Amino acid sequence: MKVFDGHNDALLRIYQDPTPTTFQAFLDGDSQLHIDLAKARAGGLAGGLFAIFPPSPMAGDLSDRMSGRGYDLPLPTPLAHPAGADATVAMASILLRLEAASKGGLTVCRSVADIESAMAKGSLAAVLHIEGAEAIDPELHMLDVLSAAGLRSVGMVWSRDNHFAHGVPMRFPSTPDTGEGLLEPGRRLVKRCNELGILLDLSHLNERGFWDVAELSDAPLVATHSNAHRLCTVSRNLTDAQLDAVAASRGVVGLNFATAFLREDGRMDSDTPLDTMRRHLDALLERLGEEGVALGSDFDGATIPDAIGSAAGLPALFEHLSKAGYGDALLERIAHRNWLSVLGRTWKA
Repeated sequence: MKVFDGHNDALLRIYQDPTPTTFQAFLDGDSQLHIDLAKARAGGLAGGLFAIFPPSPMAGDLSDRMSGRGYDLPLPTPLAHPAGADATVAMASILLRLEAASKGGLTVCRSVADIESAMAKGSLAAVLHIEGAEAIDPELHMLDVLSAAGLRSVGMVWSRDNHFAHGVPMRFPSTPDTGEGLLEPGRRLVKRCNELGILLDLSHLNERGFWDVAELSDAPLVATHSNAHRLCTVSRNLTDAQLDAVAASRGVVGLNFATAFLREDGRMDSDTPLDTMRRHLDALLERLGEEGVALGSDFDGATIPDAIGSAAGLPALFEHLSKAGYGDALLERIAHRNWLSVLGRTWKA
């Protein structure tokens, strides 16, 4: 089963290593990452959106603070535009350098045709995506530059506020209705992304911002890595009303493997059975239909179930789903066809 995945943080992990070690290990296949070229081949990971997340200074790892019966982590301090731009350019450079050093093992893709070509050749199809648009100035000059460099997907916020919108805090239990809607630069960003054919990722955006995008955008609504709120009442998940809006737009939601967004108790705990993931897929299929559900693993950005462990463990999920009655055609849609379809209906290239 060839898998196209909606979200990973491998570039951040490489960026955070001050030595060339993790960069080379990604290529050689002996890294501690969830994704490297060898793990991708072993698990059938054929491509995905490679996120650029400009980290907040001193934010640290949130996972250890999401293990109690409830939590309400304060939003990190907003990141200044120059720091966001520096980190974003550095991680974009890492992706381009990986492509050059991989000897055909990884291809940076700018169109669905590029993705299909890379997948056919067995080259990991990497799409440039940003999670937290602090690199983009309110006048959107940097958006044009990044688009020309290959940017094809924008999440305007991570879980912190910026000059475009408000992110949801990591809060359990909580609805995603945690603040105000889009700011004026955010409304301009939606329109310009529509003009450029850049996908808008609604994951991490609060509920009022979600509805603002739904009103403004003429593109399918997409949440690259979010789950069903009715099964896990964490602020990051989507309500049934939001899922219905995604379905009405012929959009897609990618199942997030982060255990805190899967488990009924909202805990980051790797001892989470695959059946918990299946129940979220069932719920998403109920609201979105077979054409609206995909994968958005959050590899290298979260605690994931031990039963998967890394990209090499993806076949375990598909075997579990097959035994639960998911047919081959549906599995193929979830694995990659739904992503390629929505990208084709969003991108202009």
